[in-house]
Amino acid sequence: MNIAVLGAQFGDEGKGKIVDLMTPHFSLVARYQGGHNAGHTVYVNGKKFVLHLIPSGILHDGVLCVIGNGVVVDPQALFKEIEELAQLGIDVGDRLLISEKAHLILPYHRELDVLSEARRGERKIGTTSRGIGPAYEDKIGRRGIRVCDLVDTQALADEVRENVSARNRIIKDSTLDWKPVYDQLLAFGARMRRWTGDVSLALDEARRNGRRILIEGAQGAMLDIDHGTYPFVTSSNATIGGACTGLGIPPKAIGGVLGVAKAYLTRVGEGPFPTELSGQMGDRLRETGQEYGASTGRPRRCGWYDAVAVRYAVRINGIDSIALTKLDVLDGLETIDICTEYKVGDRTITEFPSDINMQGPYTPVYESLPGWTAPTKGARDYNQLPPEARRYIARLEEVSGVPVGLISTGSDRAETIIRPGSIVSSWLS
Repeated sequence: MNIAVLGAQFGDEGKGKIVDLMTPHFSLVARYQGGHNAGHTVYVNGKKFVLHLIPSGILHDGVLCVIGNGVVVDPQALFKEIEELAQLGIDVGDRLLISEKAHLILPYHRELDVLSEARRGERKIGTTSRGIGPAYEDKIGRRGIRVCDLVDTQALADEVRENVSARNRIIKDSTLDWKPVYDQLLAFGARMRRWTGDVSLALDEARRNGRRILIEGAQGAMLDIDHGTYPFVTSSNATIGGACTGLGIPPKAIGGVLGVAKAYLTRVGEGPFPTELSGQMGDRLRETGQEYGASTGRPRRCGWYDAVAVRYAVRINGIDSIALTKLDVLDGLETIDICTEYKVGDRTITEFPSDINMQGPYTPVYESLPGWTAPTKGARDYNQLPPEARRYIARLEEVSGVPVGLISTGSDRAETIIRPGSIVSSWLS
């Protein structure tokens, strides 16, 4: 059975660790959207690995890692990541396959990203300014350059000349020369050629041969371009539909969906965040959880678990089970709040609203549960958890509408509980 792992919140939920943990039970790990704005952090025996483009399964020998057509690829970032992995003792070798249909991030995309944010002023999105959005804009505008386009040198020259000319008209005082960009792309193409191919075909052949595929998403459901808190979203479909279009696989190829959610909530950048905490408690969650972006180092906004948002993610993704991460960050708190609904004026809101940016403020309605003093850090058995922690998890299951099958109690791969009898346990058996 092929399983998809995706974020059930605003990204940064700990998907990298979960994918790494599950990888030994699969033959391929396939990433379906986003770019190198993702930062999937994995700790193995105390060693830290931060992955941005390459799927987290690369840390396991014999596993083919796939970058689908739904991903936008910055070749420079890709090569840098491969080199950094080599320095850490991980040889990518021939275990990487990049879709020929994947679109490329070019130097001027980064300039346009910065310019776009500056023009928005107070309405800025809070992007990583790595050219992700402008690359997707070119893709939708049918002027993007794909990996396979690097082969036809004449057509590529014409496309680059036209695109650079258009960007020079947009970016004030820009005199970017198209020829160096073209020459650089040819060099990129030559270096990437060993890793490129037809991803859809490769995944189909794997399925027919009984090889299991682990499907990896980036960002989170609440940042999806269609279903997230628009316009404060990413530029791709982080929800389950993006897995089909971003890899060229049919819906029936996906046998299960695992949503990853923190035991509290974080968000990077701008946008609505009803349960956001300021002051001492927000700082406490940030410092204890080391809530700083793996890609950018930006501090994350922190708040209590929002069951309204998670219920929404469960519904639109068909999530079968939750992987609950960073439970140990809540150790030592006297009480822990869960947002179960919102209030707007005299109205009670139980479903996540489409117009959350237009109406408001949306005031969270909290349910308080007792915290725990005994540590959960490093626990590997559900019965080792304090009774209050087990009660908290049970209540999250009730208000989120989905069982918790996996619990992360620390950053290392080994600091994990897989609940016996859960659907996650069956997927990994």
